[in-house]
Amino acid sequence: MTDATAQIKDTIEKNDVVLFMKGTKMMPQCGFSSRVAGVLNFMGVEFADVNVLEDADIRQGIKDFSDWPTIPQLYVKGEFVGGCDIITEMTLNGELDQLLETKGVAFNKEAAEKIREANA
Repeated sequence: MTDATAQIKDTIEKNDVVLFMKGTKMMPQCGFSSRVAGVLNFMGVEFADVNVLEDADIRQGIKDFSDWPTIPQLYVKGEFVGGCDIITEMTLNGELDQLLETKGVAFNKEAAEKIREANA
């Protein structure tokens, strides 16, 4: 196991929700990362952000770890959920709410509904 893989596993195990992204949750550095971080922030989800731009080994390592070629990548309670398109779709059809509820992750249901209403 590489140092990057060990660091990725450790981060995922120690945090209920983790977003591997370009930039940070307060300062995303790509549109896709901004969209996912924005959804999580708006819904009041507490999450750890990992800026893959700060470490090339983590940036490649997370792609290898998940066998998913793109960033951002969202993990909830150790489970890989998906990237921007999947998170967007899950938010709009209510599946993200269901996942968070099932996993016992707190979020603002009213905010989730507002996202769906604004995109109807």
